[in-house]
Amino acid sequence: MISLHTLTPLLKKRKCIGRGGSRGGTSGRGHKGQKARTSGTVGPLFEGGQMPLARRLPKRGFNNADFKTSYELIALKDLESHFEQGAVIDMAALVTKGLIKDKKDTLIKILANGSLQKKLVVNAHAFSEAARDAIVARGGEARIIEKR
Repeated sequence: MISLHTLTPLLKKRKCIGRGGSRGGTSGRGHKGQKARTSGTVGPLFEGGQMPLARRLPKRGFNNADFKTSYELIALKDLESHFEQGAVIDMAALVTKGLIKDKKDTLIKILANGSLQKKLVVNAHAFSEAARDAIVARGGEARIIEKR
């Protein structure tokens, strides 16, 4: 049975500091140098001042994302639900209806999602072929605005 007087005390680890201990003086770090200092570690990719491998190899590829033309996309079903018969649709009309935000460099593209039953005059920067055909088939006009 275990009781307090039968427990064996844990072995205490002796702090080895000073001349008699094995970790006195420089504590196993040697004399001076980078690795003897506090936080004197080097990263795993450090090559001792030599130009690192990642910087010796050439860059690859080309990225043209900065020059991409991005459009605000408007579906025919949105034009059908927000505008009356014979309406002239342009940037200002789309902003007032809340279909696009009023930004200086906004480009608009009309897509043929949904159906169109009304005659509309639509001014936009781009149209899908199906959207242009649907607008013209209802007797409307699909006018292209010049991009700035």
